[in-house]
Amino acid sequence: MTEPRGDDMPDDLSPEERRMWQAFRTGSTCDLSTRVAEHDDPMSNLPWGPERSVRADIVALLLLSGPPAQPGRVASLKLRGVQISGTLDLSGGTVDPYVELNGCRFENELLVPEARFTTLRMVGCSIPRIEAARLHTEGDLHMPRCRVANGIRLTDAQIGTDLLISQIVVHRDRKGRSIAADGLSVAQDLQAEMIESYGELSLRGAKVGVSLSLRGSRLRNPYGRRALNAPQLTVERTFYMTAIALNGADSGGTPPFGTTNTPLRGTRVQRFECQGGIRLDDGRFGDAVDFDRARFTLENDQEVSLRRIQTPELRFLGERPERGRVVLSGARVVNLVDKSTSWPGPGGFAMGGFSYENLVPRGHFPLSRRLEWVEAATPEYAPEPYERLATVLRNSGEDADAREVLLAKQRRRRETLPPAAKLWGFLQDWTVAYGYRPGRAALWMAVLWAAGAVAFSRYNPAAIKSDEHPTWNASLYALDLLLPVINLGQDGYWRVEGRWQWAAAALILLGWILATTVAAGASRLLRRG
Repeated sequence: MTEPRGDDMPDDLSPEERRMWQAFRTGSTCDLSTRVAEHDDPMSNLPWGPERSVRADIVALLLLSGPPAQPGRVASLKLRGVQISGTLDLSGGTVDPYVELNGCRFENELLVPEARFTTLRMVGCSIPRIEAARLHTEGDLHMPRCRVANGIRLTDAQIGTDLLISQIVVHRDRKGRSIAADGLSVAQDLQAEMIESYGELSLRGAKVGVSLSLRGSRLRNPYGRRALNAPQLTVERTFYMTAIALNGADSGGTPPFGTTNTPLRGTRVQRFECQGGIRLDDGRFGDAVDFDRARFTLENDQEVSLRRIQTPELRFLGERPERGRVVLSGARVVNLVDKSTSWPGPGGFAMGGFSYENLVPRGHFPLSRRLEWVEAATPEYAPEPYERLATVLRNSGEDADAREVLLAKQRRRRETLPPAAKLWGFLQDWTVAYGYRPGRAALWMAVLWAAGAVAFSRYNPAAIKSDEHPTWNASLYALDLLLPVINLGQDGYWRVEGRWQWAAAALILLGWILATTVAAGASRLLRRG
């Protein structure tokens, strides 16, 4: 093949390639489709003949050193229904023209590592594999509705505006990854709505300048541990792993679809589904992480891992995973928006060091269920989750609920104590509820005082000193025995003998026990203050 000179066309071009060459110079579309849907589907098994094929090296020649545009036109490569035979290799090249491929079929993999584009747009194309490590675009990279058989590599790629891969179907490569995009940088939105990923979607250390959307997507990785592996991911706004409204989604238009966070009631929706683990450890999210209506299918050794993430809002509103674990250890959020039916049961949840400032429950989430939530996350007793919950409730004005949480903490702690301490704990709980229900102490005092007053009203003791004693008062005497330290002028002046001596000793002992437990509760209240 001879190199073109100026606007000269190589001599060995096929008729289809000549049409493409001329269309490039005018910026028009080279359309080799048949207008028959079945025959134009690049994903079908029907062969495309030479009348629809162009050579990959001619396409590369146009993109890297093509002829100038005709006067008054802008050169661009626009193909529809075209088969590109051979391997299109643009590695390290600079592609200035606008590139748009619609419904095209690639015979071999697409190689664009370290290449530079203005905008690259491929819609509904069939591609065996895409190698695009360190790719750089000044504008968008669009690959909606494409099908990629052996994975996409976008490691350390830099996208100048948006990355749109909605409704893409991508299968794993030799390393088990469907999309390898570690270190990816997207200046604006990354829209991956309703995608189907078969393998590990890897976004380790990726950065997204606005929002990342996986609404309605289906991530499946039965071959490995994780379906989404994205530690240290940074999203400046919101990361959506939610349902998507399907009205208009199947109309054949170009994504994105579904711009609302939550589909309206009655609207047909497609959930976000993940078969395999999710890892978002150490991620930073500027607005929220949203799991509304998400569905997780995990094995026993798989996790939805949110360790040490930081976000103003976590919306954990999906279905409860039947197996696996949800891990929030070390995470820091401001608002925790959740449902009681979203969290797994005992053994399926961990949140050591999880910090949150406000609880925003959706639906009915009573305190009893919230305590079960804490207990499920602490198979072994740990005070911190109880104290965090109590602090959040107290800060929101729910003082009574906060006391109930701290009482539950003491009861849980009691299970770890030796028998003697456990017995003392039962006594504190039974009498004054560890000081968190102080009215109970007053009630016990009143009951014991009344019982003592009635009992001692039937007794007329002799004075120890006949000339030094007050007038006998059974009620004051019983109260003087009950109240330690305080002297009401009755105890110490009367000779109590026999069974009355035992009754007096019992009142003194019970008074000290009540006083000790009340003092312990008061000290807890002071520490909380």
